Amino acid sequence: MRINNFLMNRRSMRDYRNKSVELDVLDRIKDILKELENEFEEGTFGFKLYENGQLIYNGLEGLAGYSGVMVESPHYIALNLKENDEKTVIYSAYYMEKLVTKLIELDLATCWISVYDVDKNLRKDLFGEWTNEINFILAFGYPRRNHPFSKEPFSERISIEEMVYDNEIGQHITLEYLEQRGLADTFYYLRFAPSIKNLQPWRFIVTNDKVHLLIKCDEDDNPSLVDAGIVMYYFEALQELQGTKNKWSLLDGEFVEGGIKYKYIAEYQL
Repeated sequence: MRINNFLMNRRSMRDYRNKSVELDVLDRIKDILKELENEFEEGTFGFKLYENGQLIYNGLEGLAGYSGVMVESPHYIALNLKENDEKTVIYSAYYMEKLVTKLIELDLATCWISVYDVDKNLRKDLFGEWTNEINFILAFGYPRRNHPFSKEPFSERISIEEMVYDNEIGQHITLEYLEQRGLADTFYYLRFAPSIKNLQPWRFIVTNDKVHLLIKCDEDDNPSLVDAGIVMYYFEALQELQGTKNKWSLLDGEFVEGGIKYKYIAEYQL
């Protein structure tokens, strides 16, 4: 699966068939969860597969989902953070989205679900004593077929010029320059990365030898670290298509430009 084509067609699925995933596929998914946990710092976060999706759905109905409507699926995967520091939040989202690509390769559909506003005691009762900090779960299963004449939902995307800057925020960068640097295709497809409420808060500064990732903060001056982790995963994967296999290095710092607060997230060596 080429990650650029995947991004162009990635969709969150909220309507699943009432059909359990086969046991051998569930076993493969459990192996994938272990593999992803071991890729990062051991013990930082953990995944857990809940095969009895009805139990999770009943516990969260009316409390989580979209506008209080819980997504019903045959199975769920919980993402448990052992710590709630910025690094853990960023990389747990990175690996949660990497998990999404693995599940779709198995012909399954997925959907991120926030449980951040659900009472912590209820979360612990529902997900078990192993939990420390569960803010997101992943619904997955076999999607229902769309009506042949139904329209796919379309999300507006910001332009490359709105997302990428030359040396500093607000400094225009040309597509010709990005093509010369081998970054034009990466940023074109990166626009299709998912983000919370489709706010697309990622901003990039290209310098002579690095790409810096920043997050545009919300109205309350809070940066979405989950969106940062997701876009970091896709940037690295897209760069691999260009023959570059570097990794992000986290940064710290923030600044205000034009009345908007930005947070430095990471840098990528070109």
